[in-house]
Amino acid sequence: MNNIQAFKQAKYGLMLHFGLYSLLGGYYRGNKGPNYAEWIQCHQRISVHEMRRLASVFNPIYFDADEICTFAKRCGMQYIVITAKHHEGFALFKSEADDFNVCDATPFGRDIIGELANSCRKYGLKLGIYYSQCIDWNEPDGGGYTVDPAGAAGVSWENSWDFPDKSKKDFSRVFERKMLPQIKEIMSNYGEIFLAWFDMPLDSTPEQSQRIYDTVKALQPNCLINSRLGNGVFDYVSLGDNEIPDEIPTEFSTDYNSIWGFKKSPYGLYESACTLNCSWGYSAVAEKWRTPEEIAGTRLKLERLGVNYLINIGPDSLGRIPYRAKEILEKAAEQYETMKDQTM
Repeated sequence: MNNIQAFKQAKYGLMLHFGLYSLLGGYYRGNKGPNYAEWIQCHQRISVHEMRRLASVFNPIYFDADEICTFAKRCGMQYIVITAKHHEGFALFKSEADDFNVCDATPFGRDIIGELANSCRKYGLKLGIYYSQCIDWNEPDGGGYTVDPAGAAGVSWENSWDFPDKSKKDFSRVFERKMLPQIKEIMSNYGEIFLAWFDMPLDSTPEQSQRIYDTVKALQPNCLINSRLGNGVFDYVSLGDNEIPDEIPTEFSTDYNSIWGFKKSPYGLYESACTLNCSWGYSAVAEKWRTPEEIAGTRLKLERLGVNYLINIGPDSLGRIPYRAKEILEKAAEQYETMKDQTM
C-alpha cells in the first residue's frame, strides 16, 4: 500500500512540539510569552547566547519514545509528527550541518528523532518530521526579513534583535549551509519517513521549495510533503492552525507562497493540525483546554469529511506528556468509541 492510501486510512495522528522553549513553559524572566509558547524567543527577544545557555541545561531525562508510542496507540492514533527543528533553530537530532542540536549542545546527548523513529517501527506507527525550512532565529540569515515586520509574535519573523541589519541578510546562504543539508540528514538517517511537515515558507523562492521537494523525493520516494512547503509544491494540504472545515476545499489558492499553500490537494489528502489548549509548545500558563467530548466530536466530523486529525501535545522540559493532556486524550478516545457506536 502506498502512502497516499496509508494517509487516507490513518485518519488520526499525534503531533509533538518539543524544543528549548519547553524549558521556559510560556514565560521568561517573569514575563508571560505569547499564546503560542514555542514563539517565546521571538516575543521576548531572547538572544542566541541565552538560547545556547538553555541548551546547556536541556536534559529531558524522562523522554521515553516507547511510552509516547504506546500512548498514541491507546488513543487510536496511526502516526506521529515531531518538531525535528522549530523556528528557534535547535535540532532534536544529530546534525553534521550545525552543532546547535540535542547531541552536541546539551547534556542529554541523545538523538530524540532516532529514538522516536525506532519506537514508531516497533509499535507499527508511521513517522512524520516537522522542519522549519525558512525561519531560524539562531541564524543571521534566517528567513522572514522581507515580509510583514510585525511577524506572528508582534516582533518580527526573523531574528531582528540579535541581527537587526536586514541589508546584510541573505537567506540563500543558510538554506545551502543548514536547511537543505539537515533535510538530507533527516531523510537519510532514520528509515522510512511517512510525512515531511514543513512550515512558514515566507522568503523561500520557488526554486528553493522545488529543491526541497526533489531532495525529499530522491531520498524518500513515498514520503508525502505538505502544502506549507510553499510555492505550490506539495502532495497534501495542511489546513490552517486549528482549522476545522465544514467541507473539503475545492479551489486552489492564488497566493502561491502563503503560510498554508494551496487549498486543493492533487491526491485528495487533507489534514487539520490542532492544539489541546492555546499553545503548541509546553506552557505552564496555558488555559482553555479542549474537552474530551469536543475532541471526539471533531475527530468524527473530520473522518466523515476525509480530513486527517493531527492533535498536538507539548511535552514538558523533562520530556513528559503533561498529565492534563494525557487525561484528555485518553478520555477522548473512549468518548469517540461511544459516539461512533451511537451514530452507526
